[in-house]
Amino acid sequence: MKSKKNLNRRKFIAQTSAAGIGLTVIPSYVMGGQGRMAPSDKLNVALIGSGTQALKQLPGWLKQDGLQFISVCDPNKESYDYPLWGRSKGETKGAPGGREIGKKRINEYYAEKSGKSSYDACTTYADFREQLEKEQSLDAIFIMTPDHLHGAIALAGMNKNLSVATHKPIANFMNEIRLICNKAKETKVPTQCFAFQDPDNLYKIKAWIDSGVIGKVKELHRWTNRPMWPQGSPYLPEPAPIPNDFDWQLWLGPSTDRPYSPEYTHTVFRAWYEFGAGCLADMGYYGFWKDWRILGLGMPDNAEASTSFTCEIKDFRSTWVDNNIRFPHTASLFMEVPVEESNNNIGVYWYEGGIRPITPKSLRKVEKQMPKEGVMFIGENGTILADYGYRNAILLDVKDSEKVATSIKVDDVKLISQTEEMINSFKGIKPSRGSFVEAQVVAEAIGLGNLAIRMRDRLEWDNKNLKVTNMPEANKYVSRVYRKGWEL
Repeated sequence: MKSKKNLNRRKFIAQTSAAGIGLTVIPSYVMGGQGRMAPSDKLNVALIGSGTQALKQLPGWLKQDGLQFISVCDPNKESYDYPLWGRSKGETKGAPGGREIGKKRINEYYAEKSGKSSYDACTTYADFREQLEKEQSLDAIFIMTPDHLHGAIALAGMNKNLSVATHKPIANFMNEIRLICNKAKETKVPTQCFAFQDPDNLYKIKAWIDSGVIGKVKELHRWTNRPMWPQGSPYLPEPAPIPNDFDWQLWLGPSTDRPYSPEYTHTVFRAWYEFGAGCLADMGYYGFWKDWRILGLGMPDNAEASTSFTCEIKDFRSTWVDNNIRFPHTASLFMEVPVEESNNNIGVYWYEGGIRPITPKSLRKVEKQMPKEGVMFIGENGTILADYGYRNAILLDVKDSEKVATSIKVDDVKLISQTEEMINSFKGIKPSRGSFVEAQVVAEAIGLGNLAIRMRDRLEWDNKNLKVTNMPEANKYVSRVYRKGWEL
């Protein structure tokens, strides 16, 4: 149970921040630990997961005056075997990762910032459960683990009354998405999904749509050239020796036991239905979350997927090999999505693995290519085409399109970084638009889409009861099979 001292500290920060009261520096021993730099206007944060993505984002977080990283957790102590995306062949050493690497970078930053020769107040743990039990001065946790651990850790953090931030997805099984989002509503603990984005181009696209220049939106198309990791194989990898200083059982967490393989871990976990959430969750959160906000979309009650498959030659015959363990090489997805507060539906299309929509005739006429990753809003009277993040947006099938585009007024919006918005939320100043509650609808839509990709078919969905109604065999994948003692 969280100590009264720490609960009072967190409430004090939220209340004084909301009231605009200046905060003074409280001695480190009052904040819970000799030698810690913990001024009372900082949120004490534990980094859970210290792989390539966490270490990539860590420098930016360390520069935030409102955050103080005091602890790191990872079942891997330290290694240099994380894949180096985009590097040339011939590398003899991979990227670094593990709790000792995270601790080192945190300590080095705070030592340099304080002008001291050394700083050694950051603690390390292999097990997040031990970390949450012992680190009594924590205010928040940042979850940067493989997808299959997000739900268990987020739930544990909220049960400790800690603010919780997580990389996408919120979870990789439908039951966990619902459980975690509902827990956030129940506890009213501040939360953040790091995939939230609020770029200025969002407001331009929204202004174009709201102006009616393309008419009522009928279809939304998104596509990505992911995956950047190996997937599609229908076979389990060969078992391998567990590396030294790597706790395989802690890495598995809620998943049932299986032999270790490096083909499961580090940055390649996304390929596996058990451990990841594929291309759709990797990129869908970044794209669809913005689209859902602009169009005011709700939760679909259906999803239909078409995927690549694997064949092999056996006894001089080509046979189709069933694959229910790894995401396919390529996939496309269709969902009929309701527009909230209306009786309209929009057809939402998703393409991954390099598949793209057919190039519009109007784009072919000007001899332009479709972006490798992009988004397209098709309306009754025209189309908006843009890069994946809404950059380089153009109007198609609209007379005097360039003139019309520049004539549409875009409201001036004061942009705020998602990190700043999150910190304000965690301090009790203002709820974040990137919270689990705000993300729930699009997170569950993506979860349904991935379930359809796994089944390679059309699913009819009872969202209230989390149940597929037309294909009962799909319901065994709504929830994972939990290891004893890890049930959620």
